[in-house]
Amino acid sequence: MLTAVLAAAMAFSVVGTAAAQDDGSVVRTDKGLVSGTVTSTYRTYGNIPFAAAPVGENRWRDPQPAQAWQGVRDATKSSPVCAQNSQLGAPPSQVEDCLYLNVVTPAKDSHKPRPVMVWIHGGGFTAGSASQYDARRLATKNDVVVVTVNYRLGAFGFFGYPGLPGSGAFGLADQQAALKWVRRNARAFGGDTRNVTVFGESAGGLSVCAQLASPRAAGLFAKAIIQSGPCGLTFPGAKPGEFPGIWKPRADVEKLGAAQSLGCADLACLRSLPVDKLLTVHEQFGSPAFDTAVLPIDPALAQRTGRMNHVPTMVGSTHDEMTLFAPLIFPQVVPEAGYRAFVAGLFAEKDVDKIVAQYPVNGNDDARDEVARILTDKSWSCTTQVARKELGRHQRVSGYEFADQDAPVIFPLPPFPDYKAFHASELMYLFDMNAPLDAKQRELSDYMIAAWGRFARTGDPGWRSEVRSLAPGAIGGTDFALDHKCAFWSSIL
Repeated sequence: MLTAVLAAAMAFSVVGTAAAQDDGSVVRTDKGLVSGTVTSTYRTYGNIPFAAAPVGENRWRDPQPAQAWQGVRDATKSSPVCAQNSQLGAPPSQVEDCLYLNVVTPAKDSHKPRPVMVWIHGGGFTAGSASQYDARRLATKNDVVVVTVNYRLGAFGFFGYPGLPGSGAFGLADQQAALKWVRRNARAFGGDTRNVTVFGESAGGLSVCAQLASPRAAGLFAKAIIQSGPCGLTFPGAKPGEFPGIWKPRADVEKLGAAQSLGCADLACLRSLPVDKLLTVHEQFGSPAFDTAVLPIDPALAQRTGRMNHVPTMVGSTHDEMTLFAPLIFPQVVPEAGYRAFVAGLFAEKDVDKIVAQYPVNGNDDARDEVARILTDKSWSCTTQVARKELGRHQRVSGYEFADQDAPVIFPLPPFPDYKAFHASELMYLFDMNAPLDAKQRELSDYMIAAWGRFARTGDPGWRSEVRSLAPGAIGGTDFALDHKCAFWSSIL
């Protein structure tokens, strides 16, 4: 009797699972079954582990394999937010066990495998999460599979310490673990493992650059999109005329870790610290380290010398990158009478008069918008132009510039003369972020989503000119280098 009951229960379980699989809600991954959400237009699967929890002995260790599970894992919720402090109004998190990813696909089955797009989020390597990015339109409009991934941030992902293997590059190793998960599992979600595009913005774009420069990432993707994260990105340093790059040598990151006053004399003690203690030094570790197994050399040097993974690449930026940062870095109004002196605090004295002549004040008595234009051109736009030129020596490269001067601001920012096409503003046009787009902006959004999908499918976004300007009602070619005075910046640096 007991045997008959068990047999009946097992049969019911198999029938139930089969019925669920028929509608696509249950998918078998290499570690076990997951059950997601199915609608008439899309399927989503969230909170899928791609590595073991990076806690305890796994803190500051390259990602370890996730454990298999029995039964069906609930994948109806999104991945958690990795440990971070609050930024730009986003809530903080103390979740260290965060190496999970999300998958979204069109609802209907495809007769052939779909292209796969793997999104790496931005946030200065200290903030952000995969679940901020609703990719349903990107997936359904383009008939692609989109995977959004978490990676360890700040003091958890880019911490270094003398004698610690992998110092300063754990977050990059996490991204590679996610790409390996995609290689093993994309087919189960209808994806083509031979046609994977890795794309990201800001720190995510820089991450794409790092993966292009990483020998360990060879073969993990077939195409790449770098959004506002050129390999040679620079920021003003402590002294006038200093513009250091994002990347740091491993030895420097290890010295920085050893110098922290966390009350520990060894790694065992550091690994036992609570998350909130490490968050007190979180923002100090926002620079991935090279001289590591994951990233052997500075990606800017790898790009310059051609030591990159050679795949079709799209490289772009926004027209007014620094307007997002200028009021955060320089919160006080800069009177136009003090403009020259302010620029002299950023650049070498020999160059100041040349710079202010190229960027005259506009009469609004707040010179921060001129400073933002200067730093946009010098730090972002012209390094993006260099990236296209240097990468283009070895692989097919296309370019874009997001240029909507009326892009909506959807998070709290301080007063500023005009944010225009600020850093990260293009994201509202690629992902569903509840942005109040008007009819022309929605047309631009549809155009961009189609272009990104076309690139993922073919390696060509659909234009032949080097850089396409993306603005509502004004999509077309642009003389990017002239607009951003790249010849001038080359002449004085």
